Amino acid sequence: MVLNLDKSFTPLGENTVSFEAFTFSGGEPHLKITSLVGVTDEITITHRLNSFNDLGLLCVCVDALKRMGVEYISLFIPYFPAARQDRVMIGGEPLTVKVYADIINAMQLDKVMVFDAHSEVTSAVLDRCTVISNHGFIRQAIADLKSDALLISPDGGALKKIYKVSQALGGAEVIECSKSRNVKTGELSGFKVYADDLGGKDCLIVDDICDGGATFIGLAEALKAKNAGNLYLAVSHGIFSKGVETLSTTFKKIYTTDSIRELKHDRVKQIQFSDGLLS
Repeated sequence: MVLNLDKSFTPLGENTVSFEAFTFSGGEPHLKITSLVGVTDEITITHRLNSFNDLGLLCVCVDALKRMGVEYISLFIPYFPAARQDRVMIGGEPLTVKVYADIINAMQLDKVMVFDAHSEVTSAVLDRCTVISNHGFIRQAIADLKSDALLISPDGGALKKIYKVSQALGGAEVIECSKSRNVKTGELSGFKVYADDLGGKDCLIVDDICDGGATFIGLAEALKAKNAGNLYLAVSHGIFSKGVETLSTTFKKIYTTDSIRELKHDRVKQIQFSDGLLS
């Protein structure tokens, strides 16, 4: 049985558990299960955790189900919140990924599924975690491109995953890149492409998250300087906090999933989880 807490996000199909959710005037999320068959059913909850209020709704949902006698509860959250806050860079900062993980762990769920986790820290701090790879997503993006594009790794942190993607695609060529970041200011600089000449070949940058997009715009300039052909971008989780207009003038097409929200733009192809990304 499936309970989609965000009724517009149905990665496993439509709701088979009926419920009503609302927020009290004081700001507290609340939920009432209105139909549930049996007391030992296995239920999978799906949700987008884009705020602490989303997390609060998940908490009260799990409590309601357990009070109704549901014995097996699994969870699918495509984007794990605060995944990039997976280390303490300077004193005074929290390890936010663990804060979220501790709250979810306290619910004692039987299984927690995450799509394309930012790093191995997520699965290390999250109990009974299953990380779903981005292979199916990139395979669909490549099929849409109809091009033998080079796979571009934006930095060292993406290398391990992109070589696994390459292997899953039958050995697509990978181009390694790097950048420098000021940990105090977040400013990016020093983009490098470790290839002498890209020979006019199309390039697909592959990464897990796009927030403001500065990494990809800076990298695009470096790729063009090395004779890149058409540039494409594939990001599992499109936050796009500054919109997609600047990115859309740099990239011929941008691929993402619906892990954060629905998005419509001429240069963006959003691949839905309900389109087989979890199979």
